[in-house]
Amino acid sequence: MEVYNFCEQNSVYSDFLSELRNTDVQNDRMRFRRNLQRLGELSAYEISKCLDYKSVDIQTPLGVSKCNVLKAQPVLATVLRAGLPLQQGLLNYFDKADNCYISAYRKHTSKEDFEVEIEYMASPNLSDKVVILNDPMLASGKSMVLAYQALLKKGAPKKIHIVCVIASKEGVEFLDKHLPLDSVLWVGAIDDKMTAESYIVPGLGDAGDLAFGPKED
Repeated sequence: MEVYNFCEQNSVYSDFLSELRNTDVQNDRMRFRRNLQRLGELSAYEISKCLDYKSVDIQTPLGVSKCNVLKAQPVLATVLRAGLPLQQGLLNYFDKADNCYISAYRKHTSKEDFEVEIEYMASPNLSDKVVILNDPMLASGKSMVLAYQALLKKGAPKKIHIVCVIASKEGVEFLDKHLPLDSVLWVGAIDDKMTAESYIVPGLGDAGDLAFGPKED
């Protein structure tokens, strides 16, 4: 699996990510969601450089211009609910793309032990499509791999791009073992530690709660 780590180069991505981590800025939910969207937009731009293009003739008021356009739109898949703002950022750039939504949740057997289950998925046919699968936080990696396996029920994708904001080292290693070799991970930062409850440290907290408010377990 190829890994593209945004924090290895200085860019405005780091500015938006620093605000997502900042507990003072996190009090503004609208700002938090907008920053996730911005990181989705930046990720979409970088991914667009890896896609296939074709040359077409475009009629202008004064003549014909040859332009390169995407051969096909990717399918944008997101893990609910935290992934919704990140998905919107991707959709802002791939604005003709089909979309897929996956509901994954932690089924706890104790405070520290849990199973990740896929409860619901709405998806177009994915056969031979480029799929961009996103979830802001990649902790253990189990949810992402289960989401990928669920996608296969809709057809075998041509290629998988994974978009995350923050990942743990353990999660990256887990993806590397369980996703196709030609998969690409686009991530804002890779943090070293993870708690016993599979929360990334320093991370940024619960992205879903910060974006949409706390939930009852």
